[in-house]
Parts: sequence; C-alpha cells; structure tokens
Amino acid sequence: MFTCTRTDSTNTDFKMLVNQLDRYLMGINGDDHDFFDQFNKIDNIRHVVVLYLDGQPAGCGAIKEYEPGVMEVKRMFVPPAARGKGLATAILKELEVWAAELGYEKCILETGDIMPDAIALYKKNGYRSIPNYGQYVDVASSVCFEKHLAG
Repeated sequence: MFTCTRTDSTNTDFKMLVNQLDRYLMGINGDDHDFFDQFNKIDNIRHVVVLYLDGQPAGCGAIKEYEPGVMEVKRMFVPPAARGKGLATAILKELEVWAAELGYEKCILETGDIMPDAIALYKKNGYRSIPNYGQYVDVASSVCFEKHLAG
C-alpha cells in the first residue's frame, strides 16, 4: 500500500531521495552531470510529493512554476528496486492534480534521451514531445514534454 504526501523541499525524506537521484544521474550523465545539476537545485521548492510504500519513502517528484500558467515537473525519482509498481505514475498524477488545483494549465518537463524508462513513463501518462525549452534549447541529449491539465 502506498500514500502520497504533499510537502516542500525541507522534507527530510525528499532530501534523502534526491541524494539517491543525484547519485543515480551522476552515473548515467557522466561528464554532463554538472551541466544538468545546476538546473535541479531543491532550495525553496514549495510543491513536493513524497510517496511512501509500506511506510517507507519510495519515490518523489516536485513542481515549480516555469511561467504563469505552466508548472515544470522536477526531481522525479523512484529507486530502481521499487520500480515497476506504478509508483512513478502515482507521483506524477498527484503533481498534476496539485498543479491544476493551483490553477496551472499545463506541466512541462525535461529528461535525457538516455532515459528510456522516463520517456516511456511520460508518454504513457499523456505527455507529448515538444521542442526543447529554456536552458535545454541547444542540448541535443535533452528531450522535453508537455501535458495540458484538465481544469
């Protein structure tokens, strides 16, 4: 059984999961890690979801305003041992509901082209590919998505 808890970036379990995420991404991104890391600081994120599986932190995600009407999905992570149980979809859906409750019209996000599981997750959940935005415009290894929220 799992539960999703809405919190912010001061949450200890969120910080622990983000540390795991950063170590995981460092192994995947190699020399590019520092470039992407600069856009993923967690200071002052007001909208964080931590998913608990049997009382233990098992995944996280966050949203932060990108521009009026648009939330950017950040710091999505489920540790490899907990994958394949629908946890990432549950986190993503909770973030989307929260964004809609706050009056946002869509969510956008960036992931790496070497992250096929993440790309599949977003496509499965109704995200469509868009041109790279913001700091990712000229980054060949970035893949960007958006989803319009029901409101």
